Amino acid sequence: MPAKRRIGLVALVFFLGVVLGSVVGQLIGNLLPADNVIRQLFVNGPRFEVGPLHCDLIVFTFTIAFSLEVNLVSVLGIAVVAFLLRTYC
Repeated sequence: MPAKRRIGLVALVFFLGVVLGSVVGQLIGNLLPADNVIRQLFVNGPRFEVGPLHCDLIVFTFTIAFSLEVNLVSVLGIAVVAFLLRTYC
């Protein structure tokens, strides 16, 4: 029977994988020429956005927005972090 994972741990794995993959993808993309198709594969991806949500409470005002851009290396980063989690935890 597989071990039960808490939702916070799964969210942390997802977040770390996306961040790690995005950084590596940007680094690889910066090494390739600008008009290269492979560079576009590493750097570009679908963007998911929520917001901005403006809230005015008379005393103070704040704005909340969230954006997530996923590329190929981000997906690979999620897989690597999930594998490491499964191996060491």
